[in-house]
Amino acid sequence: MIHLKTNKFLVLLAVIGMMLTGCSTELDQPELNNNFAGGTDFSKTSDMIFPLIGVYQSVGDRGWEQPLVVSTRGDDVNAAGDQQGLKNQDRYVYDNSFFGSRTLWETYYGDIIKAHTGMEQIGRYMELADANGVALGNQYVAEAKVLRAILLFQLSQVYGSVFIPTSSNLNDFANVTSVPTKDEVMQHLSDQMDEAIPFLLDKRPNERTDLKGGVTKYTALHIKALANQELKNYQAVADAAGQIISSGKFSLMDDYYQLFKTPGKLSNESLYEFQYSDFGQGTGIRVSHLYAPYGPNGWTPAVAGASAGWGFFEPTLKYVTFMLNRNDRKRLETTVLFTQNGINDIIATTSYTAATLPSFVSPTTRDGDVLKDNARAKFCSGKHYLPSNQLITGRTDYGSNKNYIVYRYAETLLMYAEALSHGATNSAMTKDDAVNLVRTRAGLAPLSGVTLDQIVDEKYAELAMEWGKRFFDMVRLERYEELSFEGRTFTKDKAFVTYHQDQIDEFPILANVPR
Repeated sequence: MIHLKTNKFLVLLAVIGMMLTGCSTELDQPELNNNFAGGTDFSKTSDMIFPLIGVYQSVGDRGWEQPLVVSTRGDDVNAAGDQQGLKNQDRYVYDNSFFGSRTLWETYYGDIIKAHTGMEQIGRYMELADANGVALGNQYVAEAKVLRAILLFQLSQVYGSVFIPTSSNLNDFANVTSVPTKDEVMQHLSDQMDEAIPFLLDKRPNERTDLKGGVTKYTALHIKALANQELKNYQAVADAAGQIISSGKFSLMDDYYQLFKTPGKLSNESLYEFQYSDFGQGTGIRVSHLYAPYGPNGWTPAVAGASAGWGFFEPTLKYVTFMLNRNDRKRLETTVLFTQNGINDIIATTSYTAATLPSFVSPTTRDGDVLKDNARAKFCSGKHYLPSNQLITGRTDYGSNKNYIVYRYAETLLMYAEALSHGATNSAMTKDDAVNLVRTRAGLAPLSGVTLDQIVDEKYAELAMEWGKRFFDMVRLERYEELSFEGRTFTKDKAFVTYHQDQIDEFPILANVPR
């Protein structure tokens, strides 16, 4: 059984989480004199870190449905289970009464406002701080900007045109007369990262000793690259990603399978991940995410008593076939868990037979967990799977203690390669070398003279099941035919999810935003 050293940052997150629960009513109000921990002595500069930790806690405390609303479209994933609103979204039929769409908007904006509250709190400390305290305050504000950007970026990917809060004062939205377009949001995020980068630490997240795994200069550069990729400003993508590559600080974790499990926590590949922990103990305090939606609806775990999941998030047969046909075995085993019914579908729809399928295409994972056939899903996401033998003894919740990767270096390399394929220039690395680093880790032969099509395929293979990245790539590249599969028909007007009726009722201007 694997036990981790206690991460003091995570302990603080847990404590702040309890404090936030106790003062959540105050935090929902405009900034005024609110703070994350009750009455505060702003002359005590050493306490300035607490509002920042409150921002980290808020941003990482995602409800189960929110990542699914961001992620469940595209030819890598099917919505499964009994969430009809999610299943409709997966087929580009957007339901403006789906609770997941409502909570995504409400909780993301709530946490963006909390980020602004945290920045304003830090500013009050800075007013009474010495030069060193001011410098530290600038760093903390920059970190909060990056955390805020993670949420605002995803909101805009899902909805397109969204509001851009500039403070915690909710009165700013009392008389809005326009809604920023997606391009305007992405430019805002790129500009915000330019503001933040000079004040951020020049380290990998796992090199930090103050807040282990906290955001750094390179997290901000990755977000800048992502925002400019959405803008199709590929030179800016190459420049930002090139800085990450040229730093020499990041490398791909050798074992792709373990990258998404306990040994992969805060690896040298990580540019940012939401951190969760059982603190090496089978009972008591924990910082957690509900991974059950990703898990198999029924299984026989290697460790008796380990809970199964809900079967809401299913890799597509199209993706499985794509990976088998390119002999991409390491990544397929990592990304997909199989039931026997799923295997039967592969045999029925491809040239593979029970004898010719790779041995890992089995209901039994390499760690001995056995998936049962069920009515909800024929495949499950391996990237959201923690083997039962990696659970801390005494913990039984599906995926308990598992981190949630948000950004990683493999994506940086592939964004960089794609930007060069679109005509950008940079000397950090050739596009062949960038792609081949990713392919070598996957056990595939190197390519020469890499084309855009090959890079797009590489991103499909590498980033499937991660935050809807495949869907957003296909929309940006206007490869709509890829999204019309297995009975779905995608058209350009289906790029953005419909605003929930509650949001339209609150902000009638949303009813007139082009979709």
